[in-house]
Amino acid sequence: MDKTFVFMFDQLKHAGKELLGGKGANLAEMTKIGLPVPYGFTITTDTCRSYYDSGQQLPEEVEGQVLDALKKLEETTGKELGSPSNPLLVSVRSGAVHSMPGMMDTVLNLGMNDDTVKGMAELTGNPRFAYDSYRRFIQMFSNVVLKVDHYHFEQRLENARTENGYTSDTQITAEDWKGIIEDFKSIVSAQTDRTFPEDPKEQLFLTIRAVFDSWNNQRAVLYRRLNQIPGHLGTAVNVQSMVFGNMGEDSGTGVAFTRNPSTGEAKLYGEYLINAQGEDVVAGIRTPQPIASLEDDMQEVYQQLEDTCNLLENHYKDMQDIEFTVERGNLYILQTRTGKRTAQAAIRIAVEMVREQIMDNREALLRVDPDQLHQLLHHRIDPVHGRPQIATGLPASPGAASGQVVFDADEAEELAGKGKKVILVRPDTTPDDIHGIVAAQAVVTSRGGMTSHAAVVARGMGKACICGCDSIKIDLETEQFTTGSVTIKHGDLITIDGGTGEIFDGAIPMIEPELSDEFQLLLQWADEEAQMGVRANADNPVDAAKALEFGADGIGLCRTEHMFMDASRLPTVQDMILSETNMERNEALDKLLPMQQEDYEKIFEVMQGHPITIRLLDPPLHEFLPDKEELLVDVTRLSCTNPDAEELQTKKNMLRKVRLLEESNPMLGHRGCRLGMIHPEIYEMQVRAVFQAAANVMKKGITVIPEIMIPLISHVNELKDMRRLVLNISRQVEEQEGEEFQFLIGTMIETPRAALTADQVAQESDFFSFGTNDLTQTTFGFSRDDAEGKFLHHYVENDVLPQNPFVSLDQDGVGKLVESGVKLGRQTKPSLKTGICGEHGGEKTSIQFCFNLGMDYVSCSPFRVPSARLAAAQASVRHTLQVPQYQ
Repeated sequence: MDKTFVFMFDQLKHAGKELLGGKGANLAEMTKIGLPVPYGFTITTDTCRSYYDSGQQLPEEVEGQVLDALKKLEETTGKELGSPSNPLLVSVRSGAVHSMPGMMDTVLNLGMNDDTVKGMAELTGNPRFAYDSYRRFIQMFSNVVLKVDHYHFEQRLENARTENGYTSDTQITAEDWKGIIEDFKSIVSAQTDRTFPEDPKEQLFLTIRAVFDSWNNQRAVLYRRLNQIPGHLGTAVNVQSMVFGNMGEDSGTGVAFTRNPSTGEAKLYGEYLINAQGEDVVAGIRTPQPIASLEDDMQEVYQQLEDTCNLLENHYKDMQDIEFTVERGNLYILQTRTGKRTAQAAIRIAVEMVREQIMDNREALLRVDPDQLHQLLHHRIDPVHGRPQIATGLPASPGAASGQVVFDADEAEELAGKGKKVILVRPDTTPDDIHGIVAAQAVVTSRGGMTSHAAVVARGMGKACICGCDSIKIDLETEQFTTGSVTIKHGDLITIDGGTGEIFDGAIPMIEPELSDEFQLLLQWADEEAQMGVRANADNPVDAAKALEFGADGIGLCRTEHMFMDASRLPTVQDMILSETNMERNEALDKLLPMQQEDYEKIFEVMQGHPITIRLLDPPLHEFLPDKEELLVDVTRLSCTNPDAEELQTKKNMLRKVRLLEESNPMLGHRGCRLGMIHPEIYEMQVRAVFQAAANVMKKGITVIPEIMIPLISHVNELKDMRRLVLNISRQVEEQEGEEFQFLIGTMIETPRAALTADQVAQESDFFSFGTNDLTQTTFGFSRDDAEGKFLHHYVENDVLPQNPFVSLDQDGVGKLVESGVKLGRQTKPSLKTGICGEHGGEKTSIQFCFNLGMDYVSCSPFRVPSARLAAAQASVRHTLQVPQYQ
């Protein structure tokens, strides 16, 4: 039986968005529930995969199935593709499984040629509309399919407007369009060495191939990488009969969100243009009208649109992004999809939909992306700054940002790569600018509305954005913009507030974020559902307090070496390292002990009985000494200028020690528990500081639950020796202080051997904390710093690796070691507590993986705790409701 590559919108049996793409599945669903959807058919994602598998050739069956579907479309509409008297025109659009707005290509008005344009003019009695549609088709098809740059056509249009004194395209007459069309065809011939194709079926198949090709264009690949969308999924192609918003003052086109995607307010939000086609709205070339004005222009249409929005939102149980066209007073729905929104809006929408009984708490938790929550945990403009704004535009995406003004997306990317903070300012943006939007702190456009390309993409990324700021006059040639009497040049600092639409000259102070009541309520629901705890990585009282503020269950990683880095303590640490005898080293350690003890006391007091995992010294000792190259320079300088100076001898001694401690591969060298094995006095000092601090705090009536973690063990005997050391010191302090301690002794699993022999290691361990940063390095054989700086980006960009394994846990490799460690450890000790404390502890897919393994907790930086709490709850809910997990 032949495989089905093409489905009509009303075909009874559909396989969902994995086969039809999100757009195709929703078109079929809307057709099924009786909404006014222009009829058409979908070419499946399977076809796209086959197209690429066969070297960008369509499967043999596809052409026949497309022609059969086209015949069905013609019969249903009563029109015929290519007919001079009653022409059918179609749109050809992409439709990936996951929404990728603007990243792939679209062609409208397909089927137009020199004959059908005359038929359209006669049939509609509107020659201007017909020839306007024809020039749009030539322009779009030539760019998407024939790869002719937009610039050539836009330049010709600009000349026509200037020559005739027109201020907008709607003033261009039918006769004007005829001349422009001929010029457009000449441009195509000059740029491609071929004539513009007149055969509608040739146009159709060329466009289908071009849309499949756009799956791997630069912006689509970048968008997929940013949003972790697998490259193998492919896109569907939707062929749909055209309806026309450019037929006069009773026609129009627009985009509507069922709720405000910036704030979440339960109010119809969007924009429209009278006498326009859909691309006019999203391209940002004309600034549209707010959707509320449609009620004045077309009251019945507005009411029908509002009813449709309510129906779709209740049907899909989520905020919808809807594209619509009005043709001569009749409303048509071109697509619906789950709307991109800010984190602030996502939370408010989820909470209010529970209150409106559209969904329950569990469903609401799944409606918020944990990766978005960081948007709410960073700074905003200080409202008392007192500086006047220099311009105001549309508040397209909330957030505040300061940066240097740049006018080019490539430059934004280049400067950001050098660590500069930039704000991209453009008349409007196109999908080709996405790399600049990614790199910039924020985006400002002088044209376009709240649903323009810049606004939609910025909201999805959590970037501050102002659109339609027509009071700024941008000069791309001189790289500056003016607003009133103010001129802002390339490189000048500005600050923008995407929530108010205000632009300020210079940098403005920022203040700490505040968590909304809705956010707190959502996280309360999350904690009620989560079966896995969330701790924080914190090394000082400030971070510990922030962790508790954000809802951490405790500290999963307190790195004691960070306490040594304080400038006032570093000389004592260096004395300890440079000691020639045990007596000298112990003298230095005696000075360090009260310093460490003071740190622990402050953290214990902040944590008020929450568990605290304290990792003993991990990095190699030479990291606490000055850089060898800098020491060489100092020694050379002093030898020449002051050869008898005491400072010179000190520098020489330090240089000698640095050379002695220097290692060829320090990551795998004398660090972690190996330091404790060779220099047990260092670990003894640290452990003594922990228990003496615990005793002092316990005497104040505060519960202290320390968990002593031994880093980088590879063999159970290392842990056995270190466990004995900890127990000996704890007993000494108990006798000395008259206190009885509750504590655990465990280890960080960060070498493959430790994971593979976890059944043996568990004999000496009360808990395992998987250090997935180092475990990833030792499993891959990658040095993280070298890999990320030299080749890892290339690997991810070229699909050698699906993602950066230091960002998202490599479940196929590193994950198997983690899984083995958990299973083997619990075979020996069923009560063994397990968690992870690497960067992966705050990443949603890694958290899902940890939940699946039955881990007790994850630990991450304090600012990632809220997103980790949500991700942990989502893992539980997905398991309970049996819904798909993150891939």
